[in-house]
Amino acid sequence: TASMPAGPADFHKVRCIRGFEAIKDRFGTYLSDESRLSPGRVDYLFFPQDEAELAAVLREMRKRRVPVTLSAARTGIAGGCVPPAGALDELMSEIPESHREFAGQIKEKYDVPDPKGQVALHQWGGLNQEMARAQLEVLLDERVPVLASGLGSPVFILEAAHERGIKVFGLVGKTRQAKRQVEAGVDAIIAQGYDAAGHTGAMGTFSIVPEVVSIAGDTPIIAAGGVTTGRHLAAALCLGAAGVWTGTLWLASRESDVDMIVKEKLLAATADDTSYSNAISGMTMRTLKCPWTEEWSKPEAPTVLPAPYQMLLSSDYIQGANDHRRGDLMTEAAGQGVGFVTTMKPARQIVFDLVDEALTALEELTGEIE
Repeated sequence: TASMPAGPADFHKVRCIRGFEAIKDRFGTYLSDESRLSPGRVDYLFFPQDEAELAAVLREMRKRRVPVTLSAARTGIAGGCVPPAGALDELMSEIPESHREFAGQIKEKYDVPDPKGQVALHQWGGLNQEMARAQLEVLLDERVPVLASGLGSPVFILEAAHERGIKVFGLVGKTRQAKRQVEAGVDAIIAQGYDAAGHTGAMGTFSIVPEVVSIAGDTPIIAAGGVTTGRHLAAALCLGAAGVWTGTLWLASRESDVDMIVKEKLLAATADDTSYSNAISGMTMRTLKCPWTEEWSKPEAPTVLPAPYQMLLSSDYIQGANDHRRGDLMTEAAGQGVGFVTTMKPARQIVFDLVDEALTALEELTGEIE
């Protein structure tokens, strides 16, 4: 999404929808929070169909000095083109019938509706190396300021990125991963603990951050996992981190494109309402509890499939729940610090509050800070 002063827009092959009603009518499944669209400004929603259109959006927005948010999971920007013929069908055909039957039982038990249209995850670049590499080429060509890599080492693209002046951050859940990436020359390491939202490992934030700091030398370490307050920020600095990497904190912000129903679930949630499970993607991740994760945690459930098969199996459930806005079925990545996220705030206020809370915490320990 991007916001800019009202005026003519002529983007080659890129659809621009102006005004909330038009957006809501055409893209209701992507946008449900009316507070994102403020009076007196124009919001554009971009849905590029391939890498060429993605490049066109980035070039035009850079020329106009307009900030752009790319949301792969919600808009399909990262996977706008369809995998090569047969690739998706072949993967789907390899899912065991026992697992299909169990997914069907969940659907019947909870009356899970069918997706309204194309399943977004079926268009994800992670399902096809050719597609993912084409998307990376766009990022290199556009010389984005920072490329952050999770669920895999960015070492393979390090040289190409640095040749173009792009900083590369590596997100890790184990110290040995950090060591390899530091030795390879990444510009910063994000040390993420078990407390985190989304895909995460089994080592706690208070353990992994100082351990990675101890082997990182001059490479900055950014702490991640359960960070939702200024006290967390202060603690991260005391552990030796250069800063913090936050996620859950922003999901319920006014600028977030998360569905309002999910925002309300996040604002009401505590750490007890999160689930650490591999049932959604085949890799361990922390999300808000939902019927899908709860059913797969039962003894009678089949063994969870590895990625990407489990993700393909869960994708109809996720898409159907989101398309029909079924709050009883919907889930979202959420870290254990979610209990401190209790109010919907503008992003600017979130930053101010983090800084004020951190300063207060440090002053309580050391005295007044100049």
